[in-house]
Amino acid sequence: MTRTIEELIPDYLRGLPVYVPGKPIEEVERELKIHAVKLASNENPLGPSPKAMAAARAVLGDSNRYPDGGTHLLREALAERRGVSQEEIFVGLGSSELIDLASRVLLRAGLQGLTSEGTYAPFSVAIRASGAELELVPQREFAFDLKAMARAITPKTGVIYLANPNNPTGSAFTGKEFEEFLAGVPDGVLVVLDEAYIDYAVSMGLQDAVEAYRKRKNLLILRTFSKVYGLAGLRIGYAIGRPELLSAMNKLRTPFNTSGVAQAAALAALDDKEHVKRCIETNATERKRLSEDLAKMGFRPVPSEANFIFIVVGPDAKALSDDLLRMGVIVRPLGWMGFPEAIRISVGTAEENDKCLSAMARVILKRPGKGALAAR
Repeated sequence: MTRTIEELIPDYLRGLPVYVPGKPIEEVERELKIHAVKLASNENPLGPSPKAMAAARAVLGDSNRYPDGGTHLLREALAERRGVSQEEIFVGLGSSELIDLASRVLLRAGLQGLTSEGTYAPFSVAIRASGAELELVPQREFAFDLKAMARAITPKTGVIYLANPNNPTGSAFTGKEFEEFLAGVPDGVLVVLDEAYIDYAVSMGLQDAVEAYRKRKNLLILRTFSKVYGLAGLRIGYAIGRPELLSAMNKLRTPFNTSGVAQAAALAALDDKEHVKRCIETNATERKRLSEDLAKMGFRPVPSEANFIFIVVGPDAKALSDDLLRMGVIVRPLGWMGFPEAIRISVGTAEENDKCLSAMARVILKRPGKGALAAR
């Protein structure tokens, strides 16, 4: 019997959505011939630390050589900083590779992966790409409903994905709430906790989950160098987990999954505490100002613990985003993440945020009553 290549593609892969990144700033400026600011991808507007850039430049000349496939120096530094062994650290291609590997190792047809509606889309993609059944739990007030998620666990559940703070809503749950949730999770179910934005959660005083990890064998913590460390373009992150799980993940990762440049920059970024402090403080100040000024326009920003702001703007969210785009402000409409009436605005520099607020005010003037509509 003759068959085509397309017929070999499993049914569970055919309907998977393709991740669509935020529009590149270069493309917008080229098309519209204007200076633009990108506030769509939750990038660090202050950039990498000078130490990270110097370290990256220093090893660039060795790029003809393969990098350290075991990421020994970086894992050693991370293990010391986080109080775990090197065998409990896995360095990957940002958080994205780690999210995918967890499902590939533990899920398959006949099992179930659990996450929330209105959270980071790659969680759902990773579950579906493994052939497992995807179970989505509704949010409560734009936040994870941990009690409902605990009730949704079944004997088929293999992996649960959480993000704290959550992308795209910016909401966060407390350490106590997380401990209560973990108490109801069977030992045979892995909880993957993505803490990409936790450094920005200063108003809640959130602590990372390493203490919870010490008490549980079924927790995998994800961290990234893309956000507060400003290394999104180098694609590097890490996980903290049990050696047995990380060993299995290691068998599936691609060889040399992180570059030598990325490893050197990440190692140096860890030591630049002044830069990290400046990034956190700048974000807190500008996030507060941006939220307050949007509220004055009639919107109701969801209280954010991250480096972005989530607002419901009404059924014309995509059209509003397009209007802002034409004014040189790139924001993220969120229909693809389950919020067709919302947008997400990354916190930029003071100047970038000024441009965003000015453009938003002009958009509202062109759309009478829209701000009031969103505030109801």
